[in-house]
Amino acid sequence: MAAAGLRGRGGRVPAVVALRLALLLGAALGSARARVYFQEQFLDGVNWQKRWINSEYKADLGKFKLTAGKFYGHPVRDKGLQTSENSKFYAISSRFKPFSNKGKTLVIQYTVKHEQKIDCGGGYVKIFSSDLDQKNLRGDSHYYIMFGPDICGSDTKKVHVILNYKNKPHPIKKPIRCKVDGYTHLYTLIIRPDQTYEVKIDNEVVASGNLGDDLDFLPPRKINDPTVRKPTDWDDRIQIDDPNDIKPEDWDEPEYIMDTSAEKPEGWDDAANGEWHYPMVKNPLYRGEWKPRQIDNPNYRGVWPHPQIDNPNYSPDSSIYSYENISIIGLDIWQVRAGTIFDNFLITDDEVYAEDFGDETWGETKGPEKEMNIKQTEEEQERERVTEEKYFEQRFKKKLERKKESGKVRAVRNTIEKEEL
Repeated sequence: MAAAGLRGRGGRVPAVVALRLALLLGAALGSARARVYFQEQFLDGVNWQKRWINSEYKADLGKFKLTAGKFYGHPVRDKGLQTSENSKFYAISSRFKPFSNKGKTLVIQYTVKHEQKIDCGGGYVKIFSSDLDQKNLRGDSHYYIMFGPDICGSDTKKVHVILNYKNKPHPIKKPIRCKVDGYTHLYTLIIRPDQTYEVKIDNEVVASGNLGDDLDFLPPRKINDPTVRKPTDWDDRIQIDDPNDIKPEDWDEPEYIMDTSAEKPEGWDDAANGEWHYPMVKNPLYRGEWKPRQIDNPNYRGVWPHPQIDNPNYSPDSSIYSYENISIIGLDIWQVRAGTIFDNFLITDDEVYAEDFGDETWGETKGPEKEMNIKQTEEEQERERVTEEKYFEQRFKKKLERKKESGKVRAVRNTIEKEEL
């Protein structure tokens, strides 16, 4: 009967219902294909403390708290780990079943909200092997991957992509700018077995390329041919001295001259202070070192192209992308002004699943979050306006009262003067 209730004329399932069933089936199959190594949304209250281990390498590390912040899209779904103390180091991590990404895509994704409008501090994550001592996590702990935003002043507003290769960290050479507003943003790093990568912010690609080209893992493929020298007659000077420009005869003047208008102090003792001399002052006629004006070089041939040859020290490595025993994700950061919220952590081998997960978490709450912040800002501005109006109203009333009092005093004084007169 239930099945019959779903069927329309001719015994067929209505198109809308069929589409819904197909979408649900597709999502289920996609989830079944995706390997989710780690996923954390902090939906079970205080139980997150059982999964995340605070480092104890120093006593005054900053503390994390679970909160959705001052403004949010959903009071529960937007809860994450928030830094709570200013000018502190933070170190916390969570362990999962070890895996290798050899032959598989690796996707690292999470959300960051700098609702405090951070001035200087990290918002990145680190990926570690299974042998990390979590209670001793510190800045110099060996990591596989470091990824995420870093902000400090007006100069540093970038996304880190640092991969460890042969026990050395290698940062990406491309500049990637991070988001600097106070809203939640989704950061995604994709590393593929073909050695290509992508960086996404808010599910939009902001950087992509080849690991071997964009990070200095290996020596360069090509080098300058050491047996070839630039021809002696190759002129690569863009400009030269004008041979027709001659130094003026009156150009040479000393930089300092004696101030002959100065007088020897009356109490000057030559025996005690030495012989007195006129002081030296800046010469107003001094024009500095003369240099002939520059003109375009008629013989300029451009930059000499040094011939390239294959680098004998270059050896391709198809395993740059892969790591063994990936087992821990951690936050190891410094923040001057606390308040950053980390949420929606995901490590998987499926790019589509990661994008869908981002849309279902950050994507669904980003709009309401912004609306709430705008509403709070407008309410705060209204409160400030009312407070300001009350302040000026009180000042005006006091001014009127003072005028009335001064008027009464003048009236009394005039009355007394009239009576005396």
